[in-house]
Amino acid sequence: MAGGHRPVYVISIAAGLAGCHPRTLRIYEEEGLLEPVRTETNIRLYSDDDLQRVRVIRYLTQVRGVNLAGVKLLLHMRDATDLMEDLMRELSELADEDDDAGAEVDTAETRTKRGRNEGTRF
Repeated sequence: MAGGHRPVYVISIAAGLAGCHPRTLRIYEEEGLLEPVRTETNIRLYSDDDLQRVRVIRYLTQVRGVNLAGVKLLLHMRDATDLMEDLMRELSELADEDDDAGAEVDTAETRTKRGRNEGTRF
């Protein structure tokens, strides 16, 4: 298997690995559900991530009975949710860094005040 994001499979191989017909992949692309990389000679190349997306699309359409418009909406919502989770994680990390920096300042101020209260001169 290829490494996740790296597009390496031509359409016939990708379709075989995903368990569908190459025309199905073309339809997904036409519907905006899939964006394979194109070579200079216009050959579609699919990655493992693309194949996973195809499996999700096929599950939603075949098992759950969702039409392609609904699948597109669900995938956009999932992408938006992933983006929001990434942003929240980054904001939380920044807040933690600010808290750590604030704690260091508080500790230094506390030592200074304690020293003054104990009669230490600076």
